[in-house]
Amino acid sequence: MLNKKIINEKWLTASKPTGGAAGKIESRSRIAWAITGSGHFLTESLELLARMPNVDIFLSAAAEEVLPIYGYDLMSMKEKNKVFRDKTASSVPVGMLYDNIYHTVVIAPATSNTVAKCAIGLSDTLPTNMFAQAGKLGILSVVFACDTAPVVITKAPKEWVELNPRQLELDNVKALKKISHSIVVESLRDLENALTKRLKDLGLTWKKSSF
Repeated sequence: MLNKKIINEKWLTASKPTGGAAGKIESRSRIAWAITGSGHFLTESLELLARMPNVDIFLSAAAEEVLPIYGYDLMSMKEKNKVFRDKTASSVPVGMLYDNIYHTVVIAPATSNTVAKCAIGLSDTLPTNMFAQAGKLGILSVVFACDTAPVVITKAPKEWVELNPRQLELDNVKALKKISHSIVVESLRDLENALTKRLKDLGLTWKKSSF
């Protein structure tokens, strides 16, 4: 059996659709970046987002609640990027994955709740719907999972805290890594490296910008 790392590298190098409504990857020009309700490396993730070319933002309902707590204003974000909100039961914005628009889906940061849902195929939020439909269309998803080690140091709104993910959360991350058309990263450095390689494979580069 191929090592999962090799499989992930293969998908980073060439994640192409198998056909269908999504069309050819060469015809897509944008990145869909989904934000969940996690504060884990939220600031750093948004700094990477701001450097990505041609990126649109997809917010879960929880993300809309959490972003202001960490000092991010939704209206200010809309001035720099297209922002789609989780306001419909059927996650209507997901339909754009079928319109030759997006070549990559990024979920960063991803809560343990989002990871669990993606791992078992449950799609009842905008980010989890994006992940599910991207997989069905052969579009690469990059997921920055939060609870990936027995001890995790994360930033709360007012201080740094130590969390101890349960074995259940750790097992969900392992399960998610087995899902095709996706790669799971466990650190900010790995996220940046994965995005750098994805951009290179698509003939794109980082831009200089920040929130």
